[in-house]
Amino acid sequence: MALTLTVSDEVSALAPGFTHLAIEAHGLVNGPSDDHSSALLDEAARRLIERLGGQAPHEDPHMAAWREVYTAFGAKPSRTRNSAEALAKRALADGGLPRINRLVDVYNAISVAHLIPVGGEDLDRISGSMRLVRAVGDEPFTTVAAGAETVEHPEPGEVVWCDDQGVTCRRWNWRQGPRTRLTEDTVDAVFLLESLDPMTTAELAAAGAELAESLAKVSPGARITVREPGR
Repeated sequence: MALTLTVSDEVSALAPGFTHLAIEAHGLVNGPSDDHSSALLDEAARRLIERLGGQAPHEDPHMAAWREVYTAFGAKPSRTRNSAEALAKRALADGGLPRINRLVDVYNAISVAHLIPVGGEDLDRISGSMRLVRAVGDEPFTTVAAGAETVEHPEPGEVVWCDDQGVTCRRWNWRQGPRTRLTEDTVDAVFLLESLDPMTTAELAAAGAELAESLAKVSPGARITVREPGR
């Protein structure tokens, strides 16, 4: 059964220009980063530099829109950057982009090349449906601090992705919890691309199509379904 993804009315009212595109993939074969996934990250950094034309990532219109939305729900965007801006800054730094594993490298490359937040969730670790909501403040978010598992809670009104067990990603797309992240053992996954105006639906679809193509190359034989963009 396909994973159900919903966006609450409160979030839609906060960001009426928000659109997401989901890609569901089954039968994936993951593993450590390799020459192919590393080359994808290097090429994404090159494309980012060309796209920015000397600007800082936060000056890009799409990243500026995400900063406005973060501010609207009470986050400080210069301190808690959306995932795409944070990755872009790392891509431009001396150390470059991290190598995590093949699947994460693939979606990070799409995020950087298209300057769009992209996340990946292990479907076998998702409980029930996934919902984008404004938090009450008592929802559990399991994370790791100082090497030990700990439970945090989002701020009231914070935008979070959650499932039936709790929060899977805080501050919209700022920090994913370890419970649902993609590991080298991941076989089934959902990838989520998130856009705001001024990114067009066509641009969102192009990023999604490129991600689907890359997934098919790193996992030949995987069953990949690209959903229609939704709000």
